[in-house]
Amino acid sequence: MFELSSEALSVERVIAAVSHPTAGGIDVFVGVVRDHNEGRAVTRLDYEAYATMAVAEMQRIGAEIAAANPGVRLAALHRVGTLGVGDAAVVCAASAVHRGEAFRACKALIDEIKARVPIWKREYGPDGPYWVGWVDARCHDHDEGHGHGHGHG
Repeated sequence: MFELSSEALSVERVIAAVSHPTAGGIDVFVGVVRDHNEGRAVTRLDYEAYATMAVAEMQRIGAEIAAANPGVRLAALHRVGTLGVGDAAVVCAASAVHRGEAFRACKALIDEIKARVPIWKREYGPDGPYWVGWVDARCHDHDEGHGHGHGHG
């Protein structure tokens, strides 16, 4: 199971998706909205996604990790829409015969989702909204004073 959701995420549903009788370990990662990022206060955030591509890429990541770790089962849910501080943004789970395999597979799953899946985060705080990880394509080597009215943090 690899899905996007505009509703609150269910940890139990993700665990159920990877549970099976031969699993000796299930590792779960829950990413939550925190009240700060890179020295800025955060009061809420929005996630936007290219939905069909995001789900396809999560499925591809799951298949790659499963192929490299026979017997591992994986699942992930990722929120889209507006979230408040403390809300679950992503839930990943991996099951395996032994805990070490489950730990490694779950870490690989969240790391690859963050690196590859087309989901964008816009944070809000006292200084206004801010797209996380966004760099203007018009900027060469992140030069300051390049004339289009924004700074690079």
